Amino acid sequence: MGKLVRDKIPDIIRQSGQEPAVTVLPEDAYRDALVAKLFEESTELGQASPDEVTGEIADVYEVLRALAAVHGHDWATIEAVAAAKREERGAFRERLYLA
Repeated sequence: MGKLVRDKIPDIIRQSGQEPAVTVLPEDAYRDALVAKLFEESTELGQASPDEVTGEIADVYEVLRALAAVHGHDWATIEAVAAAKREERGAFRERLYLA
């Protein structure tokens, strides 16, 4: 079973002397693969050591940017919507947990 990888991964594999089996996904399968990748990267973030957290957040961020693009949204729009939600509902800074 395969998985979605960053664009340069096949070239990196080729540089090691191997030939990867690569498929370009149709748009609907790509969206599904991005959601699966978000779950994968979020899980890795949850399991990351303190030294690994920055890299794992960067991976989640990259998947989110790709998801925004595949749905026709630019990142500036996503940031504006996030800012509006923060203004209306707050952020997650106060560590509030509703029981």
